[in-house]
Amino acid sequence: MAENLLSSKPIMTLDEVKLLVKTCIEQMDSRYGKLVFNEWAIVLLAENKARVLAYVGPRNDDFLRNFANDLGTLRTELLGTDYGVGDFAFARHGTGTRFEAFMVLGAAIYLVCNNTAESMDTLAQDPKWLNAQVPFAELGDKLRMDPLLVTSDTQFFKK
Repeated sequence: MAENLLSSKPIMTLDEVKLLVKTCIEQMDSRYGKLVFNEWAIVLLAENKARVLAYVGPRNDDFLRNFANDLGTLRTELLGTDYGVGDFAFARHGTGTRFEAFMVLGAAIYLVCNNTAESMDTLAQDPKWLNAQVPFAELGDKLRMDPLLVTSDTQFFKK
C-alpha cells in the first residue's frame, strides 16, 4: 500500500486494486455457481474522456471505442449522483455489452463490470444473487478505507 503524502489516509496502487477486483470477481462467481461478470475495467473519467487503466474481457479492441454507448443506463447513475469511494450501483436492464455495474474506486476512477451473455435482470432472478453480491460490497468497504490514486507513474492499459 502506498503512502499518501497529502493526508494520513493510505491509498492503493493500481496493481493492488486489480488484484482485489480479480479476487472479488472470482468470489462472486464461486458464490453464484457460474460466471457473474466476464468483463471488467478500471477507467479514469476526466475532461470528458475515458482512459482505460485496466481491462479484462472478450472485447479488448472494441471496449474503449464503444465505452460511451455501453455505459447506457448507468450513465445517469454515474454522472448524476454524488457517489463516494466504494459506492456502487447495478443496472437491472443492461444487456449485451452494456455495463451492468460500477463502483467508485477513487477520484474520477471507476470499476465497470459486465456480463456480455446475460442481463443483470436475469442474474438477479437467481436466489444465489444476493449472496454473490457480498464480495462486491466488501470490495467497496476496502476501497473506502484505501482509495485508488492515479499518479504520474501509474501504468495505463495497453492492448
